Amino acid sequence: MELAGHAALISGGASGLGRATAAALAGAGTKVALLDVNAAAAEAAANELGGVGLACDVTDAASTERAVAAARARHGPARIVVNCAGIGRAARIVERDGKPMPLAQFKQVVEVNLIGSFNLLRVAAAEMSVLDPLDDGERGVIILTASVAAYDGQIGQAAYSASKGGIVGLTLPAARELARHGVRVVAIAPGVFATPMLSGLPQAAQDSLAAGVPFPQRLGRPEEYAALALHICRNRMLNGEVIRLDGALRMPPR
Repeated sequence: MELAGHAALISGGASGLGRATAAALAGAGTKVALLDVNAAAAEAAANELGGVGLACDVTDAASTERAVAAARARHGPARIVVNCAGIGRAARIVERDGKPMPLAQFKQVVEVNLIGSFNLLRVAAAEMSVLDPLDDGERGVIILTASVAAYDGQIGQAAYSASKGGIVGLTLPAARELARHGVRVVAIAPGVFATPMLSGLPQAAQDSLAAGVPFPQRLGRPEEYAALALHICRNRMLNGEVIRLDGALRMPPR
């Protein structure tokens, strides 16, 4: 798909991977709408990029439907959707004091990361399916964000790994179902990236994670995620796949 002139939705667009992707899409001539639970941050980022920032809680059906409708009113229907909204909370299934992980904590991570991604996917796919086809009959592309934790989950990542494993499991059946509409679905599974989620860790912990990446031996940069997202949009043969973006990292148990 040629990017210029099309409309795009980016969830979690106010920061991290989402903001970098929004910036790259805007630079390629795409009309971007940044969806984020932090409305003020979304608006501020969108103002810098020449897009629109919209409040959106991806765990809420009505909130997501309103945000998609508002973006459509500004830019027209979206042919590009990138799901970057997500949270990560480390907790053991059985804590050191012998208490079980609070069930609400597990549910929250799965709801934001997995159900939230499906929520935007379902709304966007319904709109894309009735658009006029482009080259090769393509109508749109939806990018999901998984994680290497879906494959190499560490101790304390049960909730996060389960949520991202769900993204991996969602990608192929969604791509197969939406193929008849000319809508592609692809997931990116990043390794350790320099995002706000990771920046909350002590510097020593960040350095240790970076040292574990075979090459390049550093944290990934949001712009590298964005570059892959744009390539996925442009390359119509990429469909139904989960692409690891991790510098050959395989996470140890802890």
